[in-house]
Amino acid sequence: MKFTDSSSADEPEINVISLIDVILVLLIFFMATATFENQSRLRVNLPQASSSTTEKDQGESLLIQVNEQGRFFVGNTEVINESIDTLKQAIVLAAGAERNQRVLLRADGRTPHQSVITAMDALGQLGFKNLSIATVRSEPK
Repeated sequence: MKFTDSSSADEPEINVISLIDVILVLLIFFMATATFENQSRLRVNLPQASSSTTEKDQGESLLIQVNEQGRFFVGNTEVINESIDTLKQAIVLAAGAERNQRVLLRADGRTPHQSVITAMDALGQLGFKNLSIATVRSEPK
């Protein structure tokens, strides 16, 4: 003799509490990494020039930046040591075997001249020939 219907009492249910925990952890992780990316941007005050030429992008160019203290950045990666050998290694890692690509050198206007020459010397020793130096148009007086 059956007193209760056991088939209607056992309904499957989905526990979503653990899924919500995982989603919140992922959300916090992505929010934290997004703020670090924004802080890593390098601010460079470019020197002024009376005339500037505008080039259309001819593919990817290798970006080398020099900040006010003379520290080097290849792409968005900081070169820890300011020696020319370390800079050359960072450039080779970023460019690979491609020596015909454009190189854009962005140096702060207050950068020591020796740092700019060191970057240009490293590029010349590695065989890069297509170098552009970034400037901004000077304001008329």
